[in-house]
Amino acid sequence: MTPIQPPPSPRRPLLTFLCRRLEGWRLRHQLPFNFAVHMVGIPLALLGVVLLFTPLAWYWGVGAFVLGYLLQYVGHRAEGNDLGEWAAIKRLVGLPYVGIAPRWHPDDPSRL
Repeated sequence: MTPIQPPPSPRRPLLTFLCRRLEGWRLRHQLPFNFAVHMVGIPLALLGVVLLFTPLAWYWGVGAFVLGYLLQYVGHRAEGNDLGEWAAIKRLVGLPYVGIAPRWHPDDPSRL
């Protein structure tokens, strides 16, 4: 995988921040199956959040949100690492977590 290089200009801190986050996301989603189910699961979960605020279809929103997260969970189980939100929570409370699956050891783990 080719790393995304942030621009060297210090005048673009937001772009540098976003490039680093995208590179970290790609490191955690290297398995093609995991990447594919995320391409379905993320929009489905976001659609579920939107549907939660419609009065007639709130139950569709709950279903879409749960299914979207379930797809992402299955992808991360196949990859061998923790979901991003769970990894952050585990890190905050001091529990061990798997940020990047052991099979994809990055060259420099401090990049994340």
